Amino acid sequence: MTSQQFDVIIIGGGLAGLTTAIHLAQNNFKVLLIEKNSFPKHKVCGEYVSNEVLPYLEYLGFNPFEFGAKRITNFELTTHNNKTINAELPLGGFGMSRYEMDFQLYKLALKQGVSVVKDTVVDVVFENDFFHIQTKSSQSFASKITIGAFGKRSNLDTKLQRSFITKKSPYLGVKVHVLGDFPENKVALHNFKGGYCGVSKVENDRINLCYITDYKAFKRYKDIDDFQNDVIFKNLAIKEMFQNSNAEFDKPLTISQISFATKNPIENHMIMCGDSAGMIHPLCGNGMAMAIRSAQLASVLIIGYLQNKIHTRGELERKYTKVWSKTFSLRLKVGHGIAYLFRQDWLAPKLLVVLRSVPFLMPLIIRMTHGKPMKV
Repeated sequence: MTSQQFDVIIIGGGLAGLTTAIHLAQNNFKVLLIEKNSFPKHKVCGEYVSNEVLPYLEYLGFNPFEFGAKRITNFELTTHNNKTINAELPLGGFGMSRYEMDFQLYKLALKQGVSVVKDTVVDVVFENDFFHIQTKSSQSFASKITIGAFGKRSNLDTKLQRSFITKKSPYLGVKVHVLGDFPENKVALHNFKGGYCGVSKVENDRINLCYITDYKAFKRYKDIDDFQNDVIFKNLAIKEMFQNSNAEFDKPLTISQISFATKNPIENHMIMCGDSAGMIHPLCGNGMAMAIRSAQLASVLIIGYLQNKIHTRGELERKYTKVWSKTFSLRLKVGHGIAYLFRQDWLAPKLLVVLRSVPFLMPLIIRMTHGKPMKV
């Protein structure tokens, strides 16, 4: 079977995959993006993005505010026993749904000449310095570079025998959009026993409610409603949001087996981007920006390799591994640490007292889990 050939093939059409595709296509490379789902599509996601990525998005020709994104400047944190602290976000951010953002980036990718195939990749073989890719519908493609941007968990992770996929992860994510009252310039993080819930406005005045919890705590209840009433609604801020708003979804979106384990940014010579390379705890609220940032890091190095400025594949892989670690290692470690501390129900209220009494700590923690504005 003859394979269609491309300079770069990207597996996965989320934020990392789409922004990488746009960046490479704008530099006149032949790019194929393979995505199993149709656009637009809702995803379980906090839908808050740090402003650190705005210069890069502008460079790509994408302005989120043209599509109704909400400017966010303030942060609120509450504990399970209803103690509250507020702070200004050092950089600020914006709220935009994955439904809208992914869809608009997809349309921009098409405009830039990216080929998009709706299919599922079932195998990736690397031989003779080329990638050979097979899909569920028996299509065959080949490329010099392949990028894995297929999200939190994929059958390809199992195929590649990635170490994290063999370990059970205890986390469950739940998301719903609602209509109600909430300041559009604020992102809130509400702690409850066993988890936390993020709240922020997105376009069209919808409010995104997205929480993550330990699955063991959840499975003791017969359904989501029982769990929310008995556990989550002990935090009165969450209770008020859910009970004084109208759900836009017929039923909540859920995702299980969310893993925050360490991942390798290179697997079988594939360059991993976004959640495929590593995830920050949603408690730190910056996974979308990390995905976009990783796309920029990968794109710049891939362009250098394809233009023969980086001379070997080994050099490309070493450079990407090094820059990925330099950019994200600290914020991932801080994210793990903060999430661990807030999982200790007895400790969370005490931490809030410390944060209140030492005002510079909260902005410092936010800076440590966010990056600086991206240079382009």
